[in-house]
Amino acid sequence: MDLREYITIVPDWPKPGIKFKDITPLMNNGEAYKYATDQIVSYAKEKQIDIIVGPEARGFIIGCPVAYSLGVGFAPVRKEGKLPRETIKVSYGLEYGKDVLTIHKDAIQPGQRVLITDDLLATGGTIDATIKLVEELGGVVAGIAFLVELSYLEGRSKLDGYDVLTLLHY
Repeated sequence: MDLREYITIVPDWPKPGIKFKDITPLMNNGEAYKYATDQIVSYAKEKQIDIIVGPEARGFIIGCPVAYSLGVGFAPVRKEGKLPRETIKVSYGLEYGKDVLTIHKDAIQPGQRVLITDDLLATGGTIDATIKLVEELGGVVAGIAFLVELSYLEGRSKLDGYDVLTLLHY
């Protein structure tokens, strides 16, 4: 299946010059969404994953069906102030300033093999921060999976030493 058929390029959104890669048509098509999910599930099985971790919100969209299919748990990574129990946090740089991501302190057990999922790899800042959270809790990042990678933004350079699956490259 050619997943490119289910990605809509939206010019000049959210600002002029950006060609936004919209994954909602893929999610709206049950066959395409299942196919993409199954590709990541197959990858996760090879990596012997114990738990899936995904940053909000699109990491949930990708990771939760994978976790369900594997019969493993899902741990959300959220912005500061969104998780109700004790968390750890990491600050990371954005184009204009900083942001903070958090995960529950008990979400990952030491030695657990983790698959991190998200919809898109751009500059790599969010995933780099997510890796730091997982590793601070003692998790082993066994793999990272994306639907789309914007190769021209070179986000993969922040993921050296990690195994990465990307279904589509732009």
